[in-house]
Amino acid sequence: MEQNAAERAAKAAGGQSALARVLGCTPQNVQRWCASGRVPAERVIPVEEATGVSRHELRPDLYPDKAYGTGI
Repeated sequence: MEQNAAERAAKAAGGQSALARVLGCTPQNVQRWCASGRVPAERVIPVEEATGVSRHELRPDLYPDKAYGTGI
């Protein structure tokens, strides 16, 4: 089964607990994101900075791919 972006971010950080430590939140929060595949809007940029997983991958609804349909 393919990992969602939240799971990839947690893996890149060294696991859910490691990502939680970097972000200053609980591992349960990160577990919820991984289970749902949805990172809260206020956490997208910090997760991207900590893991290298792009904001577009984490929340394409908030950060659409600039290469498609935006005219940028």
